Amino acid sequence: MYSTNYASTLILVAPDTKAVAGQVPARPGTIAALQYDLLAAAPYRYTSDELLTAVEARRRGLGPQAHQALAAEFFARPRACLRTSPLAKSNGWGLHHDAEGRVALVGCETDRYGALVADPSVHKVAAMRSSRAG
Repeated sequence: MYSTNYASTLILVAPDTKAVAGQVPARPGTIAALQYDLLAAAPYRYTSDELLTAVEARRRGLGPQAHQALAAEFFARPRACLRTSPLAKSNGWGLHHDAEGRVALVGCETDRYGALVADPSVHKVAAMRSSRAG
């Protein structure tokens, strides 16, 4: 089974984002909105794999009891990690993974984001660019 989990890592906002602060996704029901809703309601509750599974379950209309079976199916092949999340690519959110791999939103305008960027014990990876490098 494949995994998208990180530990002690900050996914930085994309280098080409136009966002100057964390923004709530504008369109309900989108992947960005579903990810935002889960992470905003429960910081550091989900690992990346759990978050992606929960979002996919909601998109398919499945209940929590189906998550384990869905996760086995979903991660049977490689999946894109949260570096591709619209939250980090265009909505101005950093995604901090703690030592146990649990994820929380961190607005790029916050002191917390700056502290995580400056912390040498936190690994940093940039979100994927929204456009190709020119």
